[in-house]
Amino acid sequence: MEVKFIFTKEDILKALEEVKDPEIPTISIVDLGVVTDVNIDENNFVSITLTPTFAGCPALKVMENLVKEQIEKMDVSGIEVKTTFDVQWNTDMITEKGHEALKKHGLAPPAKHNGLVQIKILENVRCPNCGSKNTELKTPFGPTLCRSIHYCNNCLNAFEQFKPVG
Repeated sequence: MEVKFIFTKEDILKALEEVKDPEIPTISIVDLGVVTDVNIDENNFVSITLTPTFAGCPALKVMENLVKEQIEKMDVSGIEVKTTFDVQWNTDMITEKGHEALKKHGLAPPAKHNGLVQIKILENVRCPNCGSKNTELKTPFGPTLCRSIHYCNNCLNAFEQFKPVG
């Protein structure tokens, strides 16, 4: 009788660290906090739940397909990827590693907010280019729903921030 290795949740999450956000390829979907549940049954069937950052996220179907492709490389009996809003995603779900990945992409990471998000949280954002807090909010509306636009008075560069969402 052939014995198959039963994967753990940690094994699946480690594999999913290779799946990058299609819009921000420096951050994994795990570090972005979009993977909100992983279950493996006794038959090695994997069920993964994703919670999108925004309801209208254009990259959602791409992420679902990337997750399926990544897990199908493993010796699992099957995979189901579902997207729900049962858990409300918020920017506090982004890991510290995720914050560094956002900076690497040139985005200022969102401030931790513990559920209290006010417009003031978009002010005095640290510049991802030079690290200065001598910045100003130009508009809370960036090229996508999840970004705002800022200007650094020290290095004289415009930059985007991944907006805090509660």
